[in-house]
Amino acid sequence: MTGSASPATSAPAPSKLGLWGVVMVIYFTVAGGAFGLEGLVGSSAPGMALILVLVTPFIWSLPTVLMVTELSTAMPVEGGFYVWVKRALGRFWGFTQGWIAWLYGLVIAASFAALFTDYTSSFLKLAFGVTVLDDHAVVRWIVAVLLIAVFALLNIRGAKAVGDSSKLFAVMVFVPFIIMIVIAAVKWVGHPVPFWQPLTPPDTGVAGAFGLGLFIVMYNFLGWDGISTILEEIENPLRVIPRAMLIAVPLVIVGYLLPTVAGLTAGVAFSTWGDTVYFPELAQAIGGRWLGIWVALGGMFCAMGLFNAMILSNSRLPFVFAADRYLPPSFVRRHPTYGTPARSIILCAVIYALLAIGPFQTLAVTTVLLYGVSLILQFVALIVLRITAPQMPRPFRIAGGLPVVILIALLPTAIILLAIRGTVIDEGAQFLALAGALLVSAPLAYLILNAVFKRGAADTLSHDITTLPGD
Repeated sequence: MTGSASPATSAPAPSKLGLWGVVMVIYFTVAGGAFGLEGLVGSSAPGMALILVLVTPFIWSLPTVLMVTELSTAMPVEGGFYVWVKRALGRFWGFTQGWIAWLYGLVIAASFAALFTDYTSSFLKLAFGVTVLDDHAVVRWIVAVLLIAVFALLNIRGAKAVGDSSKLFAVMVFVPFIIMIVIAAVKWVGHPVPFWQPLTPPDTGVAGAFGLGLFIVMYNFLGWDGISTILEEIENPLRVIPRAMLIAVPLVIVGYLLPTVAGLTAGVAFSTWGDTVYFPELAQAIGGRWLGIWVALGGMFCAMGLFNAMILSNSRLPFVFAADRYLPPSFVRRHPTYGTPARSIILCAVIYALLAIGPFQTLAVTTVLLYGVSLILQFVALIVLRITAPQMPRPFRIAGGLPVVILIALLPTAIILLAIRGTVIDEGAQFLALAGALLVSAPLAYLILNAVFKRGAADTLSHDITTLPGD
């Protein structure tokens, strides 16, 4: 690892991702297609949904992308945001940030396994009239576990294998949506309708509609920092990360916007979106049963790509915890053939399998809140490092000096607070109890793991980085 002796140096170096592999991993860490956005239209109405899809990336995603790009090129180390926060704020806050990120990553990854079963069910019903996954919860869980096992094995083969498979999954997701968009556009030109109406649901004001959909769209645009945990598994990250972000940001926006616009031309009541109507049903209304089946199949590949990328990012956190002696040293050992943290991957896979039993809709708000806390710590680290380490090499540097950096940090922070306020007003504060319990688990875990495993030992991962690889 950069700046320190690498644990398990006898193992081979893991395979590395190139530019397009990184782009696809970022894409699937953040989006993976328009699937999952249906509830936004159902809750906020077409007009507000489109506004949120267009506006949110600039006030929520873009500040994160700039922060991640600066810190990734300043400290291109395995563990990414965990090391950045530790370098800026100390061990406790670094551990807290990493722990929170690991928790929400576990829930998100398990939800992707469950999402795979949802779209597999849609595919089976549309193609063959089979409802076995809807009728038998155990069968759904077995299908999710099989997905988890397959992609855990793929991840053990290395980041390059994940990147290469993500390219294939992207093709399988994009093609049916492109066909759906083209057919919808041709039909709309012949019979134009104001698909953007209404702006808000009946009896709901602009502010209310904005608040209703904000957590949904935030959830669908989070994850830009996930690529940071595998920075040492990227070929020339100093050059690749900025270029990959430049490609991935518009790709994610277009990948959400155009299928949503196409779906809105189908003439399906917006209030049913995310309740009984999803993109396969919309595709069927636009192009017929064959297109609905194809989009449902694309949903399966979307879930595969989402899970594949998430396990890649999330599994590196137990590995770096173990490298800093918060977990048993066995989790630092790399696979003898592929050089990957196989035991850390297996640990995460087992937890995903246990979590895949439960419903995740109720956890979306909690997940966004945990992610928001993690993100705020990263922005604090960005600001602190600008002050305490002004001479640190920064191949990509956010222009405008410290005032602009602070402004960029305040934008997503304000969005997080606004989203929490809106949710408390609409649904009550019950969700804060679960989020609070998960947040409190971080200092408790720090105390327990320090006492059981670390016992005052020095960190292995260096966070005092003053030179870049090759300098």
